[in-house]
Amino acid sequence: MAARQLALDLPHRAAFGRGDFLVAPSNEAAVAWIDRWPGWPAPGLALYGPAGSGKSHLAAVWQARSGAAVLSPGALATRIETRSCVYEEGEAHLADRDAAEALFHLYNRIAAGGGHILLVGRTPPARWPVALADLRSRLNALPAAEIKGPDDAMLAGLFAKLFRDRQLVVPGEVILYIVQRIERSCAAVSRAVEALDRVSLAERRPITLPLARAALGLG
Repeated sequence: MAARQLALDLPHRAAFGRGDFLVAPSNEAAVAWIDRWPGWPAPGLALYGPAGSGKSHLAAVWQARSGAAVLSPGALATRIETRSCVYEEGEAHLADRDAAEALFHLYNRIAAGGGHILLVGRTPPARWPVALADLRSRLNALPAAEIKGPDDAMLAGLFAKLFRDRQLVVPGEVILYIVQRIERSCAAVSRAVEALDRVSLAERRPITLPLARAALGLG
């Protein structure tokens, strides 16, 4: 695949102080659901996908827009007085009946108050080990939006954006070379850009293929 075939300038959206969120085929359906708020057809939305796919970042975009509280699994036992909330990466905790009942009551309070809950996990709620049947039925009735693992286009677009943020001019073929050889996650892209910037500055050299190979240990 030629470097020019990759979307190095993907659309991006402001994330209210949390950086930019790139919109790509792997996440555009989930982004559309976030944009649809507050006109969701249910009191909540389930957002799911693999680690490193950007679901936490997109959840932060919604949290900033909605003013929702961020609820950790460990906080389920406390009474949370909030109109809306984000419940993130807590599906395993719902196998505990007390935790499931706490989330059930929170869900009901939020729904009764006209608020919303955003559930974030690695799998859709239908696969969560929920110990309470009433909660399971409510979660299964929510719309669910998948964020897939980042594809080449998204990773390349993120590289291009992060390089621009640092005023670094990096050829497309260098970006493509790196994309095809590093861990496929947004966090890995961020680490690679930081490492390349550091080496380029220390050696006073532009970021080229030889420098990328050496700095990142790529074959």
